[in-house]
Order: sequence, then C-alpha cells, then structure tokens
Amino acid sequence: MSPAGKNIARLLLAGALIASLAGCSASTASDASPDSPATGTAGSITVFAAASLKSTFTQLAGDFEASHPGTTVHLSFAGSSDLVTQITAGAPADVFASADTKNMSKLQDSGLVAGTPVDFATNTLQIVVPPSNPASIASLADLAKPGLKLVICAPQVPCGAATETVEESAGVMLAPVSEESSVTDVLGKVTSGEADAGLVYVTDVLAAGDKVKGIKFPESSAAANTYPITTVGTSPNKNLANEFIASVTAPEGQKILAAAGFGTPRG
Repeated sequence: MSPAGKNIARLLLAGALIASLAGCSASTASDASPDSPATGTAGSITVFAAASLKSTFTQLAGDFEASHPGTTVHLSFAGSSDLVTQITAGAPADVFASADTKNMSKLQDSGLVAGTPVDFATNTLQIVVPPSNPASIASLADLAKPGLKLVICAPQVPCGAATETVEESAGVMLAPVSEESSVTDVLGKVTSGEADAGLVYVTDVLAAGDKVKGIKFPESSAAANTYPITTVGTSPNKNLANEFIASVTAPEGQKILAAAGFGTPRG
C-alpha cells in the first residue's frame, strides 16, 4: 500500500475509534435515570391518612416536596378503618397515618407494617353545631334531647369509637340520625344544615372556622385519640416513606400539627 493509502487508512481508523467512544459516552449518559439523583432521595410516594389530617398533611406534603426536589407526594384521605381495608386489599400505599392505635394494630396484624409505628399527635372530641346553635346545645347531655338531629361517626371509625367511650364514661345514651364513615362527613352534615349537632375533633372545628361553633365538654378527656404513622410493608420506596415520616415528627412538622389543634403524644 502506498504511503498516501496508509495515511487514509489511519485517518479512517481514528475516526471510527472517536465515533465509538462518543457512542459509549452517550449510552452512559442515557442510562442515568432522572429519578435517581446523585444525592438525596427522590421519587413518588402515596400517603394514606385519616380524614382529620387532610389540612395538615396537605401542608406537610407540600413542604416535603419543596425540600425534596424531584419528589411527589400523593395523598389519599378517608376514615382510618376504610384505609386499612384498602391497604389490606392491595391498594398501593407507602405511608399510613391512623387516627387511632386500634386501626394501626389491624394493619400490624395483617403483616403490612414495616418497623414500629410512631405516635405523632393526639386529638379530642368536641361538639359541633351551626353558628346560630338552633338546638341550644351546651353540654354532652344536651345531645340526648328527643328530636335532636345528631350525627356521629360509625363505631369502626376512630371518632366513632371515641364517641362510644365518651357515652359509656358519661352514662349518656345518644340516638343519632346517622353514623358517618369519616369525621369530615359528620362535619359536612352540620355545615350543610342537615344536622343540629355532631361530634367531631377539635381540629375539625378549628379548620371549619366561622362555618360552625365548637362546644367543649369535660367528658371528652376520657377518649383522647393517639395518632400513629408507619411505612407500609409493601412500599417500593421505603427510604422516601421513612423520610416523610421523619418530617412529620420533626419540630417543624409538629408546629404545623399544633397550629391545627393537635396535641403532642405522650412520651
């Protein structure tokens, strides 16, 4: 081969090597997932939380996303018992926050809890009535008045179980016109004028603002609810789920809960 031919061959070989190296670099770059950042934890989690946590957890989720770029928190709110039923039936949840320990225990018994649940808040019942209080309710005993349109939570729901405890402790027999599947449904019946009174959490009364009037009653101390939170055992993103739980129990998370009327769990 002539010298000129050899030079051309060398040039072609060098070009092929450069193209090959460029291809390898492009392949390596394309293999990197945008959901796998160099530092921190990102991705998506679904949080199942008791209905009474809607306002606070919406704020907590927004703050968490802001402090964890690339992260999305999906929220699902309902009565705690309904959420347990959904999770045990296979619903894709990463975090479960219950309004009582009873429903958390149900999830533990199903083997669907990762680690030990953490108590993060407490809540107590309060009587809720329309702003004008047309039935002149002033005490728990008044809720037993004949003809009163009273709405409470169903027994399997934490606020319903707390209501039963209060009834037994105070020796008052209530005759509600309906039993709802979540505390927000009870509140809705009162704000819409369908009910004269209801039993909800103090946090729900505060969240409703001037749409309702709250009436404290001493018997409520017999049924304070403790709220536990856990990572669900079937979660595909346990690290991120654990980080969300840590944000709920951290000082800033506790400030948000306290501002909404939640109490601090006993240590």
